Amino acid sequence: MLNIGCHLSNSKGYMNMCREAASIGANTFQFFTRNPRGGAAKDIDPADAAEALEFMKAHGFVKILAHAPYTLNPCAARPEVREFTENTMADDLHRMEFTPGNMYNFHPGSHVGQGIDTGIELITSMLNRILRPEQSTTVLLETMAGKGSEVGSRFEELRRIIDGCELKDKLGVCLDTCHVFDGGYDIVGDLDGVLAEFDRVLGLERLKAIHINDTKNPFAGHKDRHEKIGEGYIGIEAFRRIVNHPALKELPFFLETPNELDGYGREIALLRGLCE
Repeated sequence: MLNIGCHLSNSKGYMNMCREAASIGANTFQFFTRNPRGGAAKDIDPADAAEALEFMKAHGFVKILAHAPYTLNPCAARPEVREFTENTMADDLHRMEFTPGNMYNFHPGSHVGQGIDTGIELITSMLNRILRPEQSTTVLLETMAGKGSEVGSRFEELRRIIDGCELKDKLGVCLDTCHVFDGGYDIVGDLDGVLAEFDRVLGLERLKAIHINDTKNPFAGHKDRHEKIGEGYIGIEAFRRIVNHPALKELPFFLETPNELDGYGREIALLRGLCE
């Protein structure tokens, strides 16, 4: 069975997200650790987290994925932005231990004119300060579309970040289908070739999760505008190949399409229906 979920609001706690996911046939989910625009996070209820862990075990859930706020930028030019990012991510990783053994995804950031080398150096420096040997959470670098001065639209950039980190075993990659197609990797016409390139540069063992999204942009558009499954430039047949690919089909998939809960349910059924 395809392991798939969608993005849910954590405003009512872990158990509410578990019930919503189960109600649409999902066996995982993604959530923001706090308001996606940043700010303080509400306290975690340990009893709610413990109940959710039992629910997920009983209902065959696979690993869930927390997503860092969009406002975080580890390689910002302004020191106060970098400090806010580091403090927020360090707090998020502490909070993740209420649901141990799961994953935390973040956008590597934008170097805002400082250059790619400086951007990568700032990202790795931050990761070396916040990653801890005892943490159970795997931190995922997300593949980006390459708009503006984004870091991470090329596999080689993600490899350089990982190479600069001391605790490499705590790191993985989340491949976003919209982003990589927008970024110039042809997953429609040459999925095998893209995955071979990923394996050569990063190693497929680093690939821990998939953001499965269609795109409003033609190939190599570098704009990052998600579309519903089958309604964009990637298309149904490409998604059929993606969900059945032997290197991908066992991974957890997370929808980030422009949808409400019932729409996500339809997309989950659609993608599961493509599985052979």
